[in-house]
Amino acid sequence: MQTEPKQLIGLDVGQKRTGIARASSIARLAEPLMTVETTELPDRLEDIFKRYDPEVVVVGLPRNLKSEDTEQTRWVRSFVERLKAQFPSIVFHWQDEALTTVAASQAPDDKNPTEIDARAASIILQDFLNEARDMK
Repeated sequence: MQTEPKQLIGLDVGQKRTGIARASSIARLAEPLMTVETTELPDRLEDIFKRYDPEVVVVGLPRNLKSEDTEQTRWVRSFVERLKAQFPSIVFHWQDEALTTVAASQAPDDKNPTEIDARAASIILQDFLNEARDMK
C-alpha cells in the first residue's frame, strides 16, 4: 500500500521579507514559490495551506557561524510561535539556515532580492529533505 505524499512548505523568515518554497515527500525536490512581505505572511500562508495542504512547515533558523543564537534568532522564534498558534494542525520543524542566502544569491539570474528569498527557502527545505528525517 503506497502512502500519500506529504506536502512540505519551507520558510526563510526575515523581518522585511519571507521566502516560501514547497516540496512533496515523494519527489523530495524543493522549489521556490514566492517571496512576500513578512507582515503579510500569516494571510498568505492561509492561502498556501489551502492550496497545498501541507503537514510540515520547515523554517530556517538563523544563527551565527558558531551556531549561537542571535537577536535575529530570537525574533524568528517569536514570530514562528505566533504562526504555530494560528496553525495548530501544522507541524513546524527548524532547519539551520547557515549561508543559505549566500548560496541563493550566487545562483545565475537570481539577483532579484525577492527571488533570492524564495530560493533561500527552497535551499532550507531541500537541506531538510536531504537529511531524510522523519516528517512527523
